[in-house]
Amino acid sequence: MEPRTGRTKPHPKSLAVGALLTFLIALGQISNSIYIPSMPALVKAFDTGMEQVNLTFTVFLVGFAISQIVYGPFSDRFGRRRVLLGGLVLYFVASVACTISFTIEILITARFAQAVGACAGPVMTYAIVRDVYERKHAARVLAYINVAFAISPAIMPLIGGYLQAWFGWRANFLFLSAVAGSAFLAVWLILNETITQSDPRATRPSRIALTFVMLMRSREFLGHMLSVAFIFAGLMAYQASSSFLFINTLGLSPERFGLLSAFIVVGYLTGTLAAGRWTLRFGIESLVIAGTLLALTGGVAMAAIALTGHLSVAAIIGPMMLYMAGMGLVMPNAIAGAMGPFPQVAGTASALLGFCQMAIAAAASLVVGWMSQRSQLPLALAITVSAAIAATAFTALVWRRRV
Repeated sequence: MEPRTGRTKPHPKSLAVGALLTFLIALGQISNSIYIPSMPALVKAFDTGMEQVNLTFTVFLVGFAISQIVYGPFSDRFGRRRVLLGGLVLYFVASVACTISFTIEILITARFAQAVGACAGPVMTYAIVRDVYERKHAARVLAYINVAFAISPAIMPLIGGYLQAWFGWRANFLFLSAVAGSAFLAVWLILNETITQSDPRATRPSRIALTFVMLMRSREFLGHMLSVAFIFAGLMAYQASSSFLFINTLGLSPERFGLLSAFIVVGYLTGTLAAGRWTLRFGIESLVIAGTLLALTGGVAMAAIALTGHLSVAAIIGPMMLYMAGMGLVMPNAIAGAMGPFPQVAGTASALLGFCQMAIAAAASLVVGWMSQRSQLPLALAITVSAAIAATAFTALVWRRRV
């Protein structure tokens, strides 16, 4: 699978490549968001418990986390394009397997494989952006590319809600199979290789271990990585519990639940666009600290409302919009801040960042999934603690050294 002839690095203003990366970065989010309205229906379809269905969500995050450890070094060795195409083939096969699953155990297994394939999209996107842009401009580009990450949680549950209502849960995974095929075709036709010099030693276990140790000993990498991971964990806690809260506890239909996702996205989109506009003016670190504090405000507000015993759509959606606005400021800036100092190992740095992000998110979704969904308090505590850890870690490891 050699790249097409032509320049080896896409032009920074290439609309075709920019659109493709915008799509690829959202693969994981698309894969999780679209079937959320179907999660209560899966309980009945497989005659199982809520905890087992929640595992289809959590195991996806685990697979996403583990596979990044492989994708990063392999992309430094074999190139971004080849690894991306291989991942998309696996994503297609696993999506088909999800569609035809006839037991919850098969669906859980297929979801793990689906995560391994989908993971190639965002990992390679981060590495490609780092290949092409310098640190500050990378943060700005990621902010705009992350618009897809912002919009997908609004569009996908809406699509998934109607697919569930009209055709049943299998239609969601059939839709993802079509997404996988389209992504493969687009990468094959559009994307040239962006790595200028491969590292033949990148896949050696000793080299990988030494690179990981070097990255984790960097206060700059660690501080930015923890802010990304814990802020993202709050979103995954919301996605793991929201369908049960809104559909089972508050009695909303899958279609109406899907429509609510648009409000969440307004918050994230506001933060992301602000990051794209303000990063060059205020700097990466200033926007990360502002974002973590804004997210913490949303978490505290939801917890305060929950402690009064009040449960309503507004009591959940309003604070989550604040949380997501903060996340929109944090994500592109913290990702660029973590990877910026390590251009020679961008793929491996992206892999370790993504592994930590997804591993922590999986833990958060698992904890929330096992709690009672009769109140928003477990969710409120999860996002409050996540934002507090993100703010504390970033302040201690990065911000104090800056001021």
